[in-house]
Amino acid sequence: MTKSYARSAEAIARLTSEQYRVTQESGTERPFANEFHDFKGEGLYVDVVSGEPLFTSRDKFDSGCGWPSFTQPAEPDHVVELTDSSLGMIRTEVRSTHGNSHLGHVFPDGPRDRGGLRYCINSAALRFIPVEELEAEGYADYTYLFEEDAI
Repeated sequence: MTKSYARSAEAIARLTSEQYRVTQESGTERPFANEFHDFKGEGLYVDVVSGEPLFTSRDKFDSGCGWPSFTQPAEPDHVVELTDSSLGMIRTEVRSTHGNSHLGHVFPDGPRDRGGLRYCINSAALRFIPVEELEAEGYADYTYLFEEDAI
């Protein structure tokens, strides 16, 4: 069964003020003062608006920047990269495909041995689903990502 991911008025209405500011107004949360920057749980990070899978704990690393950092998306088709020229600089913004949520930015200063990218993502744009809850939450198709041979 294929799960449907979509942006809805109901999902937007459920957002906290910080989640709304980050995902809908392209805001940035404070470094080191966010839910997932030093979180170590094993599981899947999904878009807080659409539920589409974005990143896994297997691709998370400590970049020291104060936000959760990942080397690659779990589902490349669920991430859109756009040129962001705000704040007087040119960066690559990362948005979710189905939810159109602002997630953060991607930079070319990640671990070289893991592709060299650093997806610097706002915790407020994410919902974490622990491995043991993937099936119950409708993400059983992603359990293979956490098997030993998937490392």
